[in-house]
Amino acid sequence: MKFFVDTADVKEIRELNDLGLLDGVTTNPSLIAKSGRSILEVTKEICDIVSGPVSAEVTAIDYDGMMKEAAVLSKIADNICIKVPLTLDGLRACKAITSDGRKVNVTLCFSATQALLAAKAGATFISPFIGRIDDMGVNGMELIAEIRTIYDNYDYKTEILAASIRTVNHVKEAALIGADVATVPPATLKALVKHPLTDKGLEAFLADWAKTGQKIV
Repeated sequence: MKFFVDTADVKEIRELNDLGLLDGVTTNPSLIAKSGRSILEVTKEICDIVSGPVSAEVTAIDYDGMMKEAAVLSKIADNICIKVPLTLDGLRACKAITSDGRKVNVTLCFSATQALLAAKAGATFISPFIGRIDDMGVNGMELIAEIRTIYDNYDYKTEILAASIRTVNHVKEAALIGADVATVPPATLKALVKHPLTDKGLEAFLADWAKTGQKIV
């Protein structure tokens, strides 16, 4: 499974990238707004940090507007992935952009049929929103499983990018089902390494080592 971080916080991105765990970044207008910076400026800085795909979202809702914004965003860096909404105009834009050899992340996916259309439109990534589906009292992981089955049935190359992830368990379940990518907040990505027995075991090892009075260097 690939790990993308869902943030526009350059400091967090640089820290996670230095760990060697980061495969890409997803941003959106809300995350850019939190940064308080220009979308072009902050996106360029992110692209300079990571080598993998950086999703930059269009804000237009009509096809012509999306294409104009996509042209601007694409010029930021070679690793830009244009993010479009799962609407008819968004799917049309997806088809045009991917036909031009660029990556597209189709976002705001809440059904398997929407995901099927995105794959038909040539999407590089489809972003089903797990947490928001959970908020409706439905198991968001069922959507990931449905999309995985459909894509495998027809050998679609679109990668399932599990989004709106809120917990470590979300990551585990998405990986078990076969999601290709998980995009997670920085805190959740860091939490994946934590386990109380790891901490307890390390504490015991260090205590025993201290009793030997030895040093390795």
